[in-house]
Amino acid sequence: MERDREPTTTTSSTTVTQMRTSIEKLGSSTEKYGDETLLRFLIARSMDPEKGAKMFLQWEKWRGQFVPLGFVPESEVPDELNSRKIFLQGSSKEGHAVMIVKTNRHFHSNDHLQFKKFVVHLLDKTIASAFKEGREEGNEKMIGIIDLANISYQNIDARALITGFQFLQAYYPERLAKCFILSMPWFFVSVWKFVSRFLEKATQEKIVIVNNGEEHNNFIKEVGEDVLPEEYGGRAKLKALQDVTLSHFPVRE
Repeated sequence: MERDREPTTTTSSTTVTQMRTSIEKLGSSTEKYGDETLLRFLIARSMDPEKGAKMFLQWEKWRGQFVPLGFVPESEVPDELNSRKIFLQGSSKEGHAVMIVKTNRHFHSNDHLQFKKFVVHLLDKTIASAFKEGREEGNEKMIGIIDLANISYQNIDARALITGFQFLQAYYPERLAKCFILSMPWFFVSVWKFVSRFLEKATQEKIVIVNNGEEHNNFIKEVGEDVLPEEYGGRAKLKALQDVTLSHFPVRE
């Protein structure tokens, strides 16, 4: 993902206006989207309005084709939900949605299309959990926690990891605040090196591999004890993705 310079308010407003003009010239409309949404695409493209416009249009086309209902219903991802491997914990100290992946509950599936839809389902619902009063501002972010504890070779799925990160990079720009990787075993190091080849620099800079006590303490401080489960040093209970109800997020057709 091309970037990275923090825009000033004045620069942002002017560049967003330029991006809106570029999108209209390319035959689409931004009427439904606020400045915060467009700014994410701009930041992902180093504040270049034309590149930001092209990325936005690619996202809009993909969204229309892959998510025609506007969301992926639970009925389209039953196998992935049944594993109960994703947990949605609430908001961090900074207001970011916190999502946990227990990889020892994941097994490679031959139905890669269902897995792709599941990635959209979980990312959409995670981001929606950060909406204030049920309304999207457009700049909501998430913290992902990938727990590798107790994994075996059966749980290793490099393609699934690559798919998840590629979706974030291509279709969810500036939605990832931080990704923490916990309990990485020695035999997973080579797998992670392979997966890292598919990650853009901006994504890699947001990933923290927690290796020691000090890093774990920093992880707890950043995420917050109120949302972290007890097994990670917090005070909360694990909440499976499908057990979390959001009034503004549909799960069924």
